[in-house]
Amino acid sequence: MPKLLIVEDEKNLRDLYGEELIESGYEIVKASNGKTAIELIKNDHFDLIIMDIRMPEMDGIETLGKVITMEKKIPVIIYTAYSNYKSNFMTWTADAYLTKSSNLDELKNKIQELIP
Repeated sequence: MPKLLIVEDEKNLRDLYGEELIESGYEIVKASNGKTAIELIKNDHFDLIIMDIRMPEMDGIETLGKVITMEKKIPVIIYTAYSNYKSNFMTWTADAYLTKSSNLDELKNKIQELIP
């Protein structure tokens, strides 16, 4: 069972994504900010990371930079409500950049595409 890390500061969204992805057959670990995510990545193996950009303590762009230096092989999906960050060159290092939607099909399809 692939293990996914959800990094999202909004608890309701974190829980929604978690429930939907558990139903789709994934093991889920959740973090409320980038700082917590980095600690989890240091101590565990993840097959994919789904990450918001705007978060307290350490935002998604800074977290993405740290993840890439630690674990280049983990696919990262930036999943944010802000499409304007797509022009930030740091987000180009992510494997995918998706805009949040109430329909999680696009996210699920991208996960299936990135996890062999």
